[in-house]
Amino acid sequence: MGGLAPWHLIIIAILVLVVFGGRGKLSGIMGDAAKGIRAFKDGLKDEHETPPAAPAATLPPATADKDTVAH
Repeated sequence: MGGLAPWHLIIIAILVLVVFGGRGKLSGIMGDAAKGIRAFKDGLKDEHETPPAAPAATLPPATADKDTVAH
């Protein structure tokens, strides 16, 4: 149980390739994640800044003549 299994070594190799791989793979991944977070925050800001929708139709004020009930 104390040794490294082959699948442990595979996972370590993948992590090393992602972190130390050529052409800034880690910075590219983090940049994409940052862009996604920024877009999410902008989406939340836009939701609060939009004015609420106007009601479709307003009812006319009720008058006293129409509210009386005939017996």
